[in-house]
Amino acid sequence: QVQLVESGGGSVQSGGSLRLSCAASEYTWNSVCLGWFRQAPGKEREGIATLDLSDGSIRYATSVKGRFTLSHDSANNMMNLQMNNLTPEDTATYYCAARFVEGSCFSAHSMDAWGQGTLVTVSS
Repeated sequence: QVQLVESGGGSVQSGGSLRLSCAASEYTWNSVCLGWFRQAPGKEREGIATLDLSDGSIRYATSVKGRFTLSHDSANNMMNLQMNNLTPEDTATYYCAARFVEGSCFSAHSMDAWGQGTLVTVSS
């Protein structure tokens, strides 16, 4: 019933853009929040953008604020991440995730369900 499937990853040069999508099952939209996370090789998974489903508010990590934009189309069960002005430091596997109880939606350890991830590679 809980299903998250990411798509849209790929390779791009520094300064370029990519748009990621997360297809979330209808049940998943009953969660408290949805979020985008990323994990670079050798680093911990970090939250970069979250959507609070109680009020529609969106928050961004400092590292991506002003460059990345989270949008959602709940009618079609989609959440997207528009990524602009990419740098090699953005290279990572990107995941969408859901949390079903109240709490931090920026902490990877707090999320309850994950997609399989999509790889983004930014070359200099």
